[in-house]
Amino acid sequence: MNKQGIDVAAMAQTAVKGVTSPAAFFREMQKTGGFGGPLVFMMIMAAVAAIVNAVLGLAGLKFVLSTGMAIAGVIILPLIVAVAGFIGAAILFVIWKLMGSQEPYETSYRCTAYLSALMPVMAIIAIIPYAGLLLMIAGWTWFYVIASVETHKIAAQRAWLVFGILGAAALLIGIGAGFASRALQNTSEQQIKEMQKTSESMRKAMEDMQKRMPKQ
Repeated sequence: MNKQGIDVAAMAQTAVKGVTSPAAFFREMQKTGGFGGPLVFMMIMAAVAAIVNAVLGLAGLKFVLSTGMAIAGVIILPLIVAVAGFIGAAILFVIWKLMGSQEPYETSYRCTAYLSALMPVMAIIAIIPYAGLLLMIAGWTWFYVIASVETHKIAAQRAWLVFGILGAAALLIGIGAGFASRALQNTSEQQIKEMQKTSESMRKAMEDMQKRMPKQ
């Protein structure tokens, strides 16, 4: 990670260190050195997360529209993350600047990119009913606080306050989206049942008509 350029062989080691020793990782992280390496790292982490999602989906532990969609996600998700990473880093750059960071946009981008090491882990945690969402948001919040303190030299109390509020807001939005999704799913299931009943009634009516026709 301290070398410039893209070092694919070291990415697994980088991911493990980023997840298991985040304080040391972000304290020692090279703050500049180009966007290429972090971008590739983020796309690979997204691909791994997509593979995890596909395997869990095919195993019946996660909802997937189809096998084809699950496999396509391995290609589509890294592309989405590649674009979203620059936008997310810009938003975090503004947040960190308002919190007192003196680091440039590139540093914010590198933090964002290396935080993507959490994506495969979060893909697994997401299968836990109800508590999964809480654990995911708590995990992201904790890692953002660590990056704020170790890389951007922001006071821990301030970092916890800001990202704690953002995490709480994300939790409320996630809970609301979950309720809306379940309500929509229940509505869809009810509509499907009603359509099945209507279809069955029409079938019986057609059978009755066919039975009466020879008699007329």
